[in-house]
Amino acid sequence: MYRLSRLRFIFPIGLLICFFLDGSLSKIFAPLFFADPYSMVSCLTLLWLVLAYFFEGDVAIPLTGFAIVVGAVADVYYAGIWGLFIFLYPLMVWLTRVLAHSFNPSFLTSILIFFIDVAVFEFLNYVAYNLVGVTSTNLVDFVVDVLAPSLALNLVYFVLLYWPISVIYKRALAKQQ
Repeated sequence: MYRLSRLRFIFPIGLLICFFLDGSLSKIFAPLFFADPYSMVSCLTLLWLVLAYFFEGDVAIPLTGFAIVVGAVADVYYAGIWGLFIFLYPLMVWLTRVLAHSFNPSFLTSILIFFIDVAVFEFLNYVAYNLVGVTSTNLVDFVVDVLAPSLALNLVYFVLLYWPISVIYKRALAKQQ
């Protein structure tokens, strides 16, 4: 059904826009996002993947495939460590699916699942960077200085973008029928 849907164009374009907005917003707002000692990590790409799961309806978007591709591109473009995001993005898609089956779909459960996804995503990112020696921050400093501000930023993104993205999906799915 995905092949025949307008989402076959809208989803990848939105994913690409979110991917580049992650880096662009981090660059533009660097003095705000990375004010010592705090760091806020923008996760718009993850937001797009999570909301796609909730809004895809009967159209089965191949989220795992897209997550692998965007993860590989993120590894090459942003991280410099091959293989981190290529596993984290599909893992977050899987986690979203598992968590979503435990709750009735609503705005509050969506925001809860996204909150958990961002927390797990950032924690696994921290663990991986700590293992390879990119960072030597202790866990408490990570939670206070990186995780909490990142969760706050991404929850603001979620609240601001939830309804506009839902409208985009509803219109794309309505024109399909």
